[in-house]
Amino acid sequence: MTGDLLGIPSTELPVDPASARLEEGVDPRDVAVAYPGSSLAWAVLAEGALEDGLDLEGYAFARTGYHRGLDALRRAGWRGQGPVPWAHEPNRGFLRALAALARAAQRIGEEEEWRRCADFLHASSADAARELGV
Repeated sequence: MTGDLLGIPSTELPVDPASARLEEGVDPRDVAVAYPGSSLAWAVLAEGALEDGLDLEGYAFARTGYHRGLDALRRAGWRGQGPVPWAHEPNRGFLRALAALARAAQRIGEEEEWRRCADFLHASSADAARELGV
């Protein structure tokens, strides 16, 4: 486990079984039903909805993925701060959900939430923020 400059250890989530199902091409809705705790499944749904201009649906999917990710982070020992590295593949579901939530919040006019989510993403993983364009 690595840490940031303040010595706070990074958090690495366990492998998400939904990842393999999504890679197999299973419909993300079916994956979310089978693995409702998967941030990745909800993030994929959110990203798809946002791409289709369904901002409210994207917001709802992203918020679900974000909260499922917070639950997973806490179970993994996260204490509300510290790095969540993009380089650790299983963390990407949470980080993608957080980025989607930031984008969706901005689209529906939730400026305070957009800023909070964007700041949280940058604090968790500058690499993710760069990669995801937030």
